[in-house]
Amino acid sequence: MTKALDAPDTPAGSGRAAVRVTAAELPALRRRTSAVLMASQILGGLGVPIGIALAPVLATEVSGSEALSGLAPTASVAGTALLSLPLAALMTSRGRRPGLVLAYLTGAFGAGLVVLATLVESFPLLLLGMAGFGAGSSANLQARFAAADLVEPDRRGRAISTVIWATTIGSVLGPNIAAPVGRLFRGTAIPENAGPFFFAAGIFLLSALLVEVLLRPDPLLTARALAPQGDETPASRSLRAGVAAVRASARARLALVTVAVSHTAMVSIMVMTPVHLGHHGAGLQLVGLVISGHIAGMYAFSPVMGWLSDRFGRLTVIGLAIGLLSCAALLAGTAGAAHGRTAAGLFLLGLGWSAGLVAGSALLTDSVPPPARAAVQGLSDLTMNTAAGVGGAVAGLIVAGAGYGWLNAAGACLLLPLAASALRRSLARPAPPAPPAAPDEPDVPDARNRP
Repeated sequence: MTKALDAPDTPAGSGRAAVRVTAAELPALRRRTSAVLMASQILGGLGVPIGIALAPVLATEVSGSEALSGLAPTASVAGTALLSLPLAALMTSRGRRPGLVLAYLTGAFGAGLVVLATLVESFPLLLLGMAGFGAGSSANLQARFAAADLVEPDRRGRAISTVIWATTIGSVLGPNIAAPVGRLFRGTAIPENAGPFFFAAGIFLLSALLVEVLLRPDPLLTARALAPQGDETPASRSLRAGVAAVRASARARLALVTVAVSHTAMVSIMVMTPVHLGHHGAGLQLVGLVISGHIAGMYAFSPVMGWLSDRFGRLTVIGLAIGLLSCAALLAGTAGAAHGRTAAGLFLLGLGWSAGLVAGSALLTDSVPPPARAAVQGLSDLTMNTAAGVGGAVAGLIVAGAGYGWLNAAGACLLLPLAASALRRSLARPAPPAPPAAPDEPDVPDARNRP
């Protein structure tokens, strides 16, 4: 007999009918959820890279100072970090769908502010718009956890990586269509370099509509309904419980550091690469190609990283991430005017980020109890984007004061404590179990407990 389970599509007490999910229907629900998330990732992938490619350029044009160019992408990363807290709270109480929709709508609003900022030549308004624009990245990042809500533990790495991979299609096209889309705005009031942000706003709105209509029933609420009764309490849904869960697990702490360091190293180097290429005569088209190669490294090979993570273990892939990111910093940092060498370094940078994000996210999900996962995942995105925001801000100062090569050296130095922590964890051995008590040993009560 097939058991039917109530998977509430809205929180208890909302007055709406619950969705009935049977064990036989669960595989089809997993496939449909994955398909919707992949479609939203493709669309979101078209919008987010436009900011990566053009934000430093617009910041330089609006502010008139190259030293401030790193603040625009940093504002985007900061916006992603700041939105992590309300997103985590919204998702833990109402599910994945409302959180993803809010993130995409905020991204669309931010893209519109960026266009307005270029029209009125306001640098503070540009930074505010880029902060809102960063919400599109929040949606793309949170979707990877939504993909893991309903899958078995031994397939989490592949589930996460499949949704990340879907971003490849839009992300590779995004920087390359920036120039053609910008040319469509020639002769209009909107500057050519701001036109792609107008396009990105429409893409984010379409992504929000797709998620709102098709991501039903909500994967997180469904997973909670399928969990054993009594497995979750209201306290376990708070961010405070997420912090407590990470503190209680050494593997969770390593996972959090892996995701944060991989993202910070990648963002710090990547955001200043367009400026570095511009110093050596590269035009917008070449910048778009280099960023496209970088983003292909980030997303296209994520299924391989997911398979390796499930097959050989999370720690092995974390070690691979450290090696790839180190090689990337060496290549890009010593490239100078050799654009091909810079492109190769950026490709490896994306590949190392992919390994760190997939393995770190899977290890984090593995290492905390199910009731605390949504809160811990929100804490993870807050940590990684806050760290990357600081890294991006400092990156502009390092390039302006010392050069692009020193920025890559600083990025490589970030990997040293992560490497030490991962090595220490991989060498750790669990304590042997205590020997069982002798079966013939009499059970003698303590005399102090006698009446």
